[in-house]
Amino acid sequence: MRFSDLDLSKSYTYADYLKWQFDERLELIKGKIFKMSPAPSVIHQRLSGRVFLKLGNYLAGKACEVFNAPLDVRLTRTVNDAQVTTVLQPDVCVICDPTKIDARGAVGAPDIVVEILSPGNNNKELQTKYDVYEEAGVQEYWIIHPSERTFLKYTLANGSYVASRLLTGGDQVTTPILPGFVLDLEEVFKDL
Repeated sequence: MRFSDLDLSKSYTYADYLKWQFDERLELIKGKIFKMSPAPSVIHQRLSGRVFLKLGNYLAGKACEVFNAPLDVRLTRTVNDAQVTTVLQPDVCVICDPTKIDARGAVGAPDIVVEILSPGNNNKELQTKYDVYEEAGVQEYWIIHPSERTFLKYTLANGSYVASRLLTGGDQVTTPILPGFVLDLEEVFKDL
């Protein structure tokens, strides 16, 4: 089976997703297939690496874990593959509940999801993923815009996201999920 053989108007599950062996990178959102951008740019990878390393260094020896893409994050409360209809691969995510981690990735909402915008995926990141992350209960959704060198943090409050002000170089990101953690955006965006 090739990607072109799929009926994009049909709904699929994680059980279907596991059978596919395409060259294309895919995500499944509410049963619908979304092609991911081709391999990320060097700038995207630098940003992802910097955020991942900063989180990883902070979390060393702590209960929470940080993961980077590709990691299948099944936004569901069930482990029945035939019932899972949303599978995403966030650029970086933090998971503080070890029961949400299994051999194939994560089941349920990460505590923090970091997405780095790429040309052509802004609508998916800014609207479609926003909706499913909010609905699934992701506590914080961080969006990094490489070309604008901006950072936006959405925090879940009473089931809905509340946006931070737009942050940029010189600002620092903190979170109550990781007390004492500081992400210096001057360092994140340096020499891009």
